[in-house]
Amino acid sequence: MQKKPSYEEAMSRLEEIVQNMEDGNLDLDTLTLQLREAKSLIKICKDKLTKTDAEINEILKEDSLHHSSSKE
Repeated sequence: MQKKPSYEEAMSRLEEIVQNMEDGNLDLDTLTLQLREAKSLIKICKDKLTKTDAEINEILKEDSLHHSSSKE
């Protein structure tokens, strides 16, 4: 089983795929494979950003509750 790439690794690979597409040197089969890979990488990045956003909001909420309870 292959491990999921980190956000940075996924973004780097997406940049490579975009560059390959912009160069226009891909045959149809390779283009299709890279589009599928890009779709998977975008999902990984989106999921990571969503998870990170939720974690940040939770930390801020805890911090806000901590500060409001310490003022009482």
